Amino acid sequence: MVLTVVLGLLAVRRQERGGGLAEWSVGGRSLGPVFIWVLMAGEGYTSFSYLGAAGWGYNYGAPVLYVVAYMSCGYALGYLVGPMLWGYARRHGLVSISDIAAHRYRRPWLGALVAVLATVFLLPYIQLQITGMGVVVSTISYGGIGLDLAYFLAFAVTTAFVVVSGLRGSAWVSVLKDALVILTLGFLAVYIPLHYFDGLGDFAHRLVDEKAEWLSLPGHNGRTSGYGVGWFASTTVLNSLTVVIFPTTVAGYLGARDADTLRRNAVWLPAYNILLFIPMLLGMAALFVVPGLTGADSNLALFKLVIDALPEWAVGVVGVAAALSSIVPMAVFMLVIGTMWGRSVLSLVPRLKRREKGISQVVVVVAGTLALILTYTAPNTLVRLSLISYEGMAQFVPLLLLGLVWRRMTLYGALSGLAVGVGIVCGLVFTGHDPLWGVNAGLLALAANLAVAIPVSLYGPQGAAGEEPVELADLDEPDEPDEPDEPDESGKEGAVSAPVPPRG
Repeated sequence: MVLTVVLGLLAVRRQERGGGLAEWSVGGRSLGPVFIWVLMAGEGYTSFSYLGAAGWGYNYGAPVLYVVAYMSCGYALGYLVGPMLWGYARRHGLVSISDIAAHRYRRPWLGALVAVLATVFLLPYIQLQITGMGVVVSTISYGGIGLDLAYFLAFAVTTAFVVVSGLRGSAWVSVLKDALVILTLGFLAVYIPLHYFDGLGDFAHRLVDEKAEWLSLPGHNGRTSGYGVGWFASTTVLNSLTVVIFPTTVAGYLGARDADTLRRNAVWLPAYNILLFIPMLLGMAALFVVPGLTGADSNLALFKLVIDALPEWAVGVVGVAAALSSIVPMAVFMLVIGTMWGRSVLSLVPRLKRREKGISQVVVVVAGTLALILTYTAPNTLVRLSLISYEGMAQFVPLLLLGLVWRRMTLYGALSGLAVGVGIVCGLVFTGHDPLWGVNAGLLALAANLAVAIPVSLYGPQGAAGEEPVELADLDEPDEPDEPDEPDESGKEGAVSAPVPPRG
């Protein structure tokens, strides 16, 4: 943990002196292929990969492969979307999805609305990463470190380097994290089958002979779980569309040095998904070694194998890899929330406009503290909200993605669709109808969102003229930004000129 903080703080030495919000929030748009790869891989490989993936493998089996499916499809879609968003943001000096929405529709208040809604959908992820790290640290210390102290460690370590070094610090820590993840999971993939079985072949034969239900959709207890073929396909489609406009993914896009970096990154990122198979398989291996785990205990399936099979020092190494898998994504979540509020919400107050970076850093601490407090006092509040987090973020796809490539998308159409989509998601999830008819509720809501947004844009009030659609062929060498990232002559950090008033 000390090494993590040191690495994060060392990244400050690489920042430009006097850098504004863009230097802190998107690394000055200067990160090369290696840093972008480890950063975006780290953001996608969270504590869920050690806890949830193994737990799902233990409880259900095949349905957990939706993670590999949607991430691989999302990377393929990101081959086009990443350079598109990078080029648009680079030309106009934008640093977040709320920034992009405000600029596209010429409404500063829309950026504030997007920032607030996105925070509601992202805050549960911070709490879940705090909780995940707490469970990991408490488990690998054999109970010597309590959950409360482990929660605080997660908050303190992450905040320490995020506030100071921003996205660049997260990228540096991702290098350590990815090295440990690849090392530990590669070792476990070989050692666990040899330790408990007669090798991987014997383990595979036992799975086929004794646990065949886990190896095909809808998986174990598939008729009651609802995770059948329809859910698998609809969730893959929904999440692959959503991941490319997820605020943390966009932060990685905007930090890239150029568009080609993102294209190469999209080609190589799916290779990281190979690692996801390991906790899934080890979760199913735990069916033979520690049968009978129920509820939250099933999420500890992998670590129960690790603690039983390895000496204490090796348990510690695996645990640090898992803990860093909480810290890195949590850092990016906090960074994104701070950036959105600093640029799109609080900067609407004239006296705060000059201090966007400082305000964003304060919001990072506030967001992390709020998640920490709720982890202690109301652990289930944000966990319930997390049920709608990904499905809720999906409702921004028409407003952001379709809005950039389709000239005729209007403010009224985008907002009408967003309201309908979010309303349907909340209604279905909180009434226990997700999935509905075997289909992910978020995809049904997105279909309704589009069914409203497109007709309203075509036949409803037109309002202000939108931005010209993004030309994918012109993204390699964008024009110089028309709104500077660096402090302007008046000394404003990351100053961005006011949105252009409606034309006509």
